[in-house]
Amino acid sequence: MHKSRLAGFIIDCRSDDLEAAARFWSEALGLALRPSAAPEDEQYRLLATADDQPHLEVQRVQHESRVHLDIEADDIEAEVARLEKLGARRVGPVRSWYVMEAPTGQRFCVVRPQRADFAARANRWNSG
Repeated sequence: MHKSRLAGFIIDCRSDDLEAAARFWSEALGLALRPSAAPEDEQYRLLATADDQPHLEVQRVQHESRVHLDIEADDIEAEVARLEKLGARRVGPVRSWYVMEAPTGQRFCVVRPQRADFAARANRWNSG
């Protein structure tokens, strides 16, 4: 058995100015920008959402701008396999997560648990 659920949404921005992109989304959505947890990683900016809501971040990318979602899972390999059975395909690993593609072409990521209430609120799946 493993668990998973929606973790959050990532606003992929093809831009040289991540700060300006993050400020736009911060002001557009009325959400403050959180201080960077890893100042050396200049690729992401996190918006302040409530602890019980999905996370929302702005990410600098080299591909076309788009929005993608993350699914958080306590067993990434089991969740990737479950999603493959539903018709998704692996695009490839990145750091500690997997980029996937839905049968209809949307990209999404399977990531480690992101929120403190994950264990209590995530969906439970039979891994076998």
